[in-house]
Amino acid sequence: MAFQWRSFVLASMLVAALLAANGGRAAEPQVPVLWDTKERLPKPDLSALPRLRFLTTTDFPPFNFLDGAGKLSGFHIDLARAICAELSIVEKCQIQALPWVELEGALQKGEGEAIIAGIAATPQSRSTYAFSRSYLQFPARFVMAKGTALTDPVFDKLRGKRVGVIAGSAHERMLRDYFNTVQVVPFDRPEDLYNDLKTGKIDAAFGDGMRLAFWLGGSDAAGCCRFAGGPYLAPEYLGSGMAIATKADNPALAAALDYALQEISMKGTFAEFYLRYFPVSFY
Repeated sequence: MAFQWRSFVLASMLVAALLAANGGRAAEPQVPVLWDTKERLPKPDLSALPRLRFLTTTDFPPFNFLDGAGKLSGFHIDLARAICAELSIVEKCQIQALPWVELEGALQKGEGEAIIAGIAATPQSRSTYAFSRSYLQFPARFVMAKGTALTDPVFDKLRGKRVGVIAGSAHERMLRDYFNTVQVVPFDRPEDLYNDLKTGKIDAAFGDGMRLAFWLGGSDAAGCCRFAGGPYLAPEYLGSGMAIATKADNPALAAALDYALQEISMKGTFAEFYLRYFPVSFY
């Protein structure tokens, strides 16, 4: 457990350092930078590639969805187009939306070259896919009432506090393991968790930063609360984040995607997309 805790703290410190490096000072809203600025990836030659068709879905807002005009839109759509621009293959670039259950079959049959739809990179899925590096990870965060919200370091300050979390979730396991001085209050429904936080029945909520960010920015929160401490990355609990999947026998394309993703991040394009779709930053 001591090793796990040190890894957890180091991951959190790394996030803070990367955020600070992205613009000098850590100002709100903060944008995640998951790339080492000192590492330069070689630009691939894709002149022989006949096509790069990204496969996605229409039912995963704000990543991919149909807008009011029925046009395929979202974070992933903008990101795919930016990747093609960085690889200088705009004229070969296509995006096709399919039901989630059809994505793997379409890729294996050659109906597309990459899936950009949130397929998790796990030991099991790596037997089917080659993945790009992660371009977006989902940290855990604490949320507290604005008048009582703590600042880092929060570990000792949370001692004895009543902290709500969704029962049976990875976040509950993480909270019990890493913040074992708090009083864990499990909830079956997010709505009940949020209501008890707003009414002061619990001191804090702990959970997925992205979901909490959407709640904080919505009408239900009514401006009651804000993030406190964090963000906390813990891949052993929360996974390695989002990556683009290609066929397992096409690691060269995955490497080409890495180059494009790094360039998009370094040039600030990723930050533009992130702030467009996540106005309340979960970092």
